[in-house]
Amino acid sequence: MAPLHLTLSQVVEGFLLDKRISLKPTTYDNYQWALAKLTAHFDGDPLLADIEPHDITDMLEHLGTTAHKPHGPVDKPRQALSKRSLRNIHAVLSSLWTWAVAEGYTPEHIIRHVSPPRPEERAIVPFTEDDIRAMLAACDESQPYTRPGKRECTNARPTALRDRAMILLFLDTGVRVSELCDIEVQDVDWQNHRLTVLGKRSKERTVQFGRRASKEVWRYLASRANYLPTDPLFVSDEELNEPLNRFAVHKLIRRLGERAGITPDAHPHRFRHTFAINFLRNEGDIFSLKALLGHSSLKTVQQYLAISQVDTVKAHKRASPVDNWKL
Repeated sequence: MAPLHLTLSQVVEGFLLDKRISLKPTTYDNYQWALAKLTAHFDGDPLLADIEPHDITDMLEHLGTTAHKPHGPVDKPRQALSKRSLRNIHAVLSSLWTWAVAEGYTPEHIIRHVSPPRPEERAIVPFTEDDIRAMLAACDESQPYTRPGKRECTNARPTALRDRAMILLFLDTGVRVSELCDIEVQDVDWQNHRLTVLGKRSKERTVQFGRRASKEVWRYLASRANYLPTDPLFVSDEELNEPLNRFAVHKLIRRLGERAGITPDAHPHRFRHTFAINFLRNEGDIFSLKALLGHSSLKTVQQYLAISQVDTVKAHKRASPVDNWKL
């Protein structure tokens, strides 16, 4: 019979060792972060079997009401965790207790007695065409600067080709930032303008991209030397062929958005919203969109459909011949 005297830190260590192979690196990183919040909540290192539901409730309440360093770029301000983040932590804890009960390290799945936080309904704000054009322009040159006795000038940005290609691929496919970071050169089907991505729960899918995006991605790749089919499509260091990580992409898009004067803040997921809404505006159907986005249900896709239908109502009000002609 498995021992019931293992401490929380021991069980967390065993759980992460067990999950290291089965989880994607980004998911594993999220698990580590969530479980670090759990272990930090207790003054000591309690036995897992001694932890009760009220301990988890107290932890989630504390994280949701007290400013913490967020999971992500270091330059983000400290803030209380959103209900969406708390729900994700709840899911990780549920996975830990499911594993621990199955292994015999605790007699009860206490997370089932803790209601998951209900996430806030976030507004979906797509980029406009002007936003995208301004961001693409921001890729080409550095911010203006001056030197004593000299006129204002700018420099060409060394990552301009990469950043333009990335923006257009985001916009034309709607892929998630973690999916884009995982793309390898061999995942691109240039002839058919298709891309193979590995989505959530390691589900592989194929997405399409257009000729203009294809041209920009090819131009960027052609600027790199001696790449292999298994190399990352987008790299942070061309000599080492190191892939970009999602934190670096978030920081890059936010800074390009600031320089382009985009409000609210630019972030990679807004490209996904923009792709989805414009796909429906241009007579795409929700079932194809669901497959392209890699969603398991139509719930999120229906949110995009509602937005595109509002656009249709507004367009009809502007274009109604009966109203305009005052018949």
